[in-house]
Amino acid sequence: MRVALIPACLLLACMPCMGAAPAKPLSTQELLDSSKAGDWRTLDPANTLYLDLASGRVVIELAPDFAPAHVANIRTLAHEHYWDGLSINRSQDNFVVQWGDPAEDDAQRKPLGSAKAHLPAEFTRRSAGIPFVRLPDRDGWAPQVGFSGGFPAARDPRTGQAWLAHCYGTVGAGRDMAADSSNGTELYVVDGQSPRQLDRNITVVGRVVQGMEWLSVLPRGSGPLGMYAKAEQRVPIKSLTLASDLPESQRTPLQVLRTDTPLFTAFVESRRNRRDDWYKLPAGHIDLCNVPLPARNPPK
Repeated sequence: MRVALIPACLLLACMPCMGAAPAKPLSTQELLDSSKAGDWRTLDPANTLYLDLASGRVVIELAPDFAPAHVANIRTLAHEHYWDGLSINRSQDNFVVQWGDPAEDDAQRKPLGSAKAHLPAEFTRRSAGIPFVRLPDRDGWAPQVGFSGGFPAARDPRTGQAWLAHCYGTVGAGRDMAADSSNGTELYVVDGQSPRQLDRNITVVGRVVQGMEWLSVLPRGSGPLGMYAKAEQRVPIKSLTLASDLPESQRTPLQVLRTDTPLFTAFVESRRNRRDDWYKLPAGHIDLCNVPLPARNPPK
């Protein structure tokens, strides 16, 4: 990325000015500290899920622009309290944590209420008409990678397709062998090395914004694929609720850094070429899943 593309007021670019000594570029934290109100956006309560466990709350932002049918079904399931009283049933080392109905017999599974039992696969969507902030470096999994509306994403100009990437914290809808066998009742979150081989093979519905620590520390399952072998090992779900279904006093106020601003461009560059005193050699490269997406409590 050329420094000329990044506002000097954000990076304090190292080009001498009127004979002055080059200024030291701002660190990642200094950039965030310099941010303005317009550099942040507040989560939409209608697209925010709260997964409440005994240990704490996991905040999930849904991605209706990429998986509209699944997100609509998930909203219905959450609104009708489908997951309340169910459990986290799988914790596979360096891969995913998954929750849903542990019953293996369809006759014993919890009714879906008014949610749909069958949905189309939503692995990709047309790239036309969606925002896309491209990263400057090559990616081994896609022709172009970047961020779309705050989500790590990829696209292929040749096919005109775009999709969400499986980075740490990505939430997807589990499926069977058939591409269209997911309905949003079984959800998983990536809690290990980014399994990008899943991209375009499964429907991604959102990402964890806050609370990954409550999922990443769960004991690993000893059964096949990290399933909990005994019922008492499962982690009970107190509730999984849409933020818009709760009074404001019970919501978790959060803002996330916008990915379509000059500040975010500078933020990416600060991570791509670390110039903190500890670093001796800037990398000059950044992977899509190594770009953090900061969240904060709204300033008072």
